[in-house]
Amino acid sequence: MRDIPAALAAHLALPATTLAHGWRLTRKDGVVLGFTDHDAPLHFAGTVFEAATGLSATEAEATLGLAATTSEVEGALASAAIDEADIRAGRFDGARVEIFAVDWQDPASHLLLDVAELGEVKYGETGFAAELRGLTAALDRVRGRLYRRRCDAVFGDHRCRFPAQEPPHTIEVVIAGTEAAAVLVAGDLGGNPGRFGFGGAVFLDGAAAGLAAEVVTAATTGLGTVRVALADPPEAAVQPGNRLRLTEGCDRRFSTCRDRFGNQANFRGFPHIPGGDQVFSIAKSDGVHDGSPVVP
Repeated sequence: MRDIPAALAAHLALPATTLAHGWRLTRKDGVVLGFTDHDAPLHFAGTVFEAATGLSATEAEATLGLAATTSEVEGALASAAIDEADIRAGRFDGARVEIFAVDWQDPASHLLLDVAELGEVKYGETGFAAELRGLTAALDRVRGRLYRRRCDAVFGDHRCRFPAQEPPHTIEVVIAGTEAAAVLVAGDLGGNPGRFGFGGAVFLDGAAAGLAAEVVTAATTGLGTVRVALADPPEAAVQPGNRLRLTEGCDRRFSTCRDRFGNQANFRGFPHIPGGDQVFSIAKSDGVHDGSPVVP
């Protein structure tokens, strides 16, 4: 059962109430924003909730049990804190959203109604709509591991244990220009740009500062630059002179883990699983399919 503050409970018992909604967004980059559907700013829970944003909630359905629930908030691009470029760049994707009910005459009387995650954000010329995914939505996500040949760890994470974030596996470069779905960086990336394929890129300054993208390929242009193709380039403008942090990539094969990184002890795949032809083959007297162990 949810505990309602005594002052708010007394207010709710009145024939008429002065309630408003508040939304506190905490983006993944640490930026905290507050919004309210009241016509004046409200200050509570250590946050200033900006008024007149045009932000409003649609009807939300709540059910008992563990079924995943979603709702939606809509708004106009009227707040200085909500910028269309930031939405397009993905700065609001996956943000934590706390939803409050508050007595606008006494903001100290407030109640946290729900905590959600910002899902798909749709936007038009004058406004946007954002899906709010409840905590139970996490129960719909696939958990556990799949038995497959390639590694399922993220290169450099706590399961991989390879120091991918340290030089020379991570370097900083200067952007010399841009192309469709790619950036041109100065230099030759140590003479082996291909090692950054399947890696990662983080923009360090400019309008795209803090945004990340996956690297598809990296190859020399023959003009003193390297073309770094990105899987999902940021919508924010990238200018020559901006800095970029590149992290080496891994194709998740056992041979790469062993021969290139010497990290086979931490390989998180199953490279010795027999293929379909071997699994469905029958024992023969050909010296190959004779029923003996596949891996000596």
